Amino acid sequence: MKRVLLLLLVALGVLAVPASPAQAHASLLGAVPAPGSIVGTSPTEIVVTFSEAVTPVSGRIQVISPDGKRISGEARATGSTLRIPVRKADQPLGTYLVSYRVISADSHPIGGALTFSVGAPSTRPADPGQAGTHRSVTLVTPVTRFLGYAGLTLAAGPALFLAVLWPRRRSRAGAIKVVYAGLGLIGVSALASLWAQAPASSGAALWDVSARELGEVLSSSYGVTLLARIGVLAVIAGLLPPLLRGGAGRVRAPAVVVLALAGMTTWPLTGHAAASPLAGVIVASDVVHIAAMAVWLGGLVTLTVFLLRRTDPRVLGVMLPVWSRWAALAVVWLVAGGVVQAVVQVGSIGALWQTGYGRLLLAKVAVLAVTLAFAWFARKLVHRAPGATGLRRTVGVEVLATVVILGLSSVLVQVNPGRSAAVDQGAVREQGVSQTLTSPLYTLQFNIYPVEIGDNNTIHAFVYTPAGAPLPADEWSVTSRLLDHDVEPVTQPLLGLIPRHHAVGAIAFPFPGTYEIKFTVRIGELDQATVKTTVAVPAGSVPASR
Repeated sequence: MKRVLLLLLVALGVLAVPASPAQAHASLLGAVPAPGSIVGTSPTEIVVTFSEAVTPVSGRIQVISPDGKRISGEARATGSTLRIPVRKADQPLGTYLVSYRVISADSHPIGGALTFSVGAPSTRPADPGQAGTHRSVTLVTPVTRFLGYAGLTLAAGPALFLAVLWPRRRSRAGAIKVVYAGLGLIGVSALASLWAQAPASSGAALWDVSARELGEVLSSSYGVTLLARIGVLAVIAGLLPPLLRGGAGRVRAPAVVVLALAGMTTWPLTGHAAASPLAGVIVASDVVHIAAMAVWLGGLVTLTVFLLRRTDPRVLGVMLPVWSRWAALAVVWLVAGGVVQAVVQVGSIGALWQTGYGRLLLAKVAVLAVTLAFAWFARKLVHRAPGATGLRRTVGVEVLATVVILGLSSVLVQVNPGRSAAVDQGAVREQGVSQTLTSPLYTLQFNIYPVEIGDNNTIHAFVYTPAGAPLPADEWSVTSRLLDHDVEPVTQPLLGLIPRHHAVGAIAFPFPGTYEIKFTVRIGELDQATVKTTVAVPAGSVPASR
């Protein structure tokens, strides 16, 4: 227990170190396809360029097709360039929404959205922030996680007792069945997770899965990792029978242990750990955490169900002290692995109660503390009277409490880590405005982001013929005027880019209110036309200090 308290104190000390303040953040410079543009065919990749290096936030970079489905793969960032692979949409014609959230080099969060159209514009798809994940997928995901954890527990604990500590005169049949039931639960959990990943990516219901979507999941890093888990599971199932019967296992036993650790590595590789800072350390600590949990809780289940009843007290007197030492060691490693993860994933002490992740973690720690208290009492009983009835009750309470811990863990892995969630809550909300304006001479599409008070607002403008073909322009300007105020309008040129139907510039909004925005575009030597609209700048859009 002294080691456990020391680890907790170290964790609190690290969490208390204040984070350095952000000094600047990345700005969106452009994208391919360009914001607001109309292209002829569906792209296979979206490329977004920022002013400095960025890191994608897992699950927050998505491309929504005109039919409302997510069609994006796993986003990758190389320096200041973000690349988002996309599959061909079932309904390719219409307007696409690209929603992104990235962390700039100084840890400042940047979020926003942009649109482009294939063929002709259509109704803007629902923002993924509102569409989210279908409720059926949200409900089933923690269930699949729980089944996996339960399977690990039922397989590891009884297998360890059967191989090393099982009394000679007790029947092994029931415990062997539990081991294989645990392996089966792990397999079912992996298969269910593979299926659920397809609608989780697209935003569809659990039952709305196409063969193409499922194939993409199987070929992704997530799918390959789960398939590897199933393969390791099959090999372990083939190696176990002699060990479960108490036979010699000089080669088999080490092989099973190595394979089991390799299989456990697939859990953090499909969760937050793989995308966290110090990913290697977090993956290793998560494997230690999971292995210690499986040994401890699995051993408690084995004692409760099979061994504490109808076992000779003299046999218990030999077996329980050995198990007690194993359990104490497992608890130390369980807490050590949890502390490492908490330090990295929570990020600060404030995030413990300010984020959903932190509050769930506190609940898990509270239940664990109660469980450890009962474990300490059970350890005393082991040394005092191994066959006492009170030991069975105490171990039963430990089992119930640790089942609650497994449930909290199953939910916790689906919640944004405290470090990311805390940053996200304090982020500047960059909404942006995109519109299409028409004149007899041209059609103009524009995008302004982030639409906040100040001069940090960027305009992208594109002109097309009435038929939708790109239209080269020779001169661009934009005029802004605050309505209902005696303020002179401000006119400034836009910089024409190649291709010549695209221009970029900056616009300032010194005060909140409704602004009249006019675009004047000259086509050729004589043809010129002006289009106008209004843009609302909210009072609460004052940018954070940089």
